[in-house]
Amino acid sequence: MTDDDVDTSDAPEKLDWSKAEVGKFYRPLKEQISMKVDADVLHWFKAKGKKYTTLMNEALRIYVDSQEHR
Repeated sequence: MTDDDVDTSDAPEKLDWSKAEVGKFYRPLKEQISMKVDADVLHWFKAKGKKYTTLMNEALRIYVDSQEHR
C-alpha cells in the first residue's frame, strides 16, 4: 500500500503547531558505568531517596551545563 492509498479522513492533518513543545518526549541515551565516589557524597545522595542515581545525574548535568555556558 502506498501513502496515497491510506485513508486519513478520520484523522485530519494538524496544521497549528504553535502550542508544540520541543523536546517534550526526548530522553537522552544512558550508559551504565562504574565510578568511585567519596563515601560521604554517596551517603548524602542515598539519603535523598531511592532515585539517588537520577539525582546524581541531574547534579552532574547542572555542572556540565554551567561549564558550557562559561
